[in-house]
Amino acid sequence: MKSILFSFVFLLAQVCAAQKVAITFDDLPLNGDLPPGVTQVQIARDTIALLQKRHAPPAYGFINAKKLEGDPDAADGLKVWAAAEPFGNHTYSHMDLNENPAEAFEREIDQNEPALELLAVKGSSWHWLRYPYLREGDTVEKRRAVRAYLQAHGYRVAQVTLDWEDYLWNSAYARCVAKNDAKSITWLKSSYLEIEASYLDLARNLSQTIYGHDINHVLLLHLGAFSSTILPDALDLMEKKGFKFVTLEEAESDPVYAGDPDVGSKYGGTLLELWMEARKIKFPDVMAKPYKQLGEVCK
Repeated sequence: MKSILFSFVFLLAQVCAAQKVAITFDDLPLNGDLPPGVTQVQIARDTIALLQKRHAPPAYGFINAKKLEGDPDAADGLKVWAAAEPFGNHTYSHMDLNENPAEAFEREIDQNEPALELLAVKGSSWHWLRYPYLREGDTVEKRRAVRAYLQAHGYRVAQVTLDWEDYLWNSAYARCVAKNDAKSITWLKSSYLEIEASYLDLARNLSQTIYGHDINHVLLLHLGAFSSTILPDALDLMEKKGFKFVTLEEAESDPVYAGDPDVGSKYGGTLLELWMEARKIKFPDVMAKPYKQLGEVCK
């Protein structure tokens, strides 16, 4: 009887201690192509409506203001997002720090700020930076220089621990909708969820390897044509695997986010991947993404 009671208490504790994860979106106002007749305003509205229906906490969207140039639909879509959800800096033109000097990257951060200031509502905090491509510098010197700039200008780094390159499905979905190819759209959904499940397990594996325990997570998604279509199933899967949605601020209250791998990286990656690289730990096997199929489907 005692063993049964212990097992019940253990399982209850596991349920109550669901891992916290913050949902974030990159490349606002849009990543990838749009299906015919669909606007960026519609993408923003549909995604926000879905998040609100699920009672999800505020989800940061990271903005590239260059995309607004000469595109009223992009500007209106961004206004829709900013009226409902928080946002942060993703540099003006999605600059790759690994391919540019630190000074140029810092100018891109600064160049993005006027748009963020215009969109800001009273009490909002947009001083979060998401590094484009998750590349924080191919040299330690470059990495440290940008980190010092961010600290001096009141920024926090919006780290990522969960990323399965969801953007790969956005343009593929737009093409399949244009061709009314229901069979291919079904495959897009199933392939996405298979990869998501594999990478959720990977992140837990890596956190145990690096820290010896589970951590709060930050999820990177990309706002695009596939967002509102796949999100219900994607969020369901996360909940089934024991994740609880929280704000970015709450997720990064975990002490692990105070740590810095302090490594120059040619490829970049999530916080967990950078720690693996810094400590020279062999990366575990993970399901291969269907790059070729996603590039060719519905063409």
